[in-house]
Amino acid sequence: MTKITFLSPDGTRYDVDAPNGSTAMENAIKNDVPGIEAECGGACACATCHVYVDDAWTQKTGEPEAMEEDMLDFAYDVRPNSRLSCQIKICDELDGLVLTVPERQA
Repeated sequence: MTKITFLSPDGTRYDVDAPNGSTAMENAIKNDVPGIEAECGGACACATCHVYVDDAWTQKTGEPEAMEEDMLDFAYDVRPNSRLSCQIKICDELDGLVLTVPERQA
């Protein structure tokens, strides 16, 4: 299992054990992380699973692909480290990943 930490806007930590091959969004939903709505169920068709990737992890999570970039246009308070959590695939290299949930979703 890969450990992921979700940080809420108020600083509350949600430490999650995530199986490889799943997505950060699936694990947020499964573990009731507040603020991750995932209205499209992970189809990269909305921006309601928007997160900020901690600076130490941006290289390992990679850059958003074109479809994700298009959806991020609809997200609230997009930053250079913004990603859709449905597009972050969990693997051993992401053990310790820290993601911050924005104040609100679009």
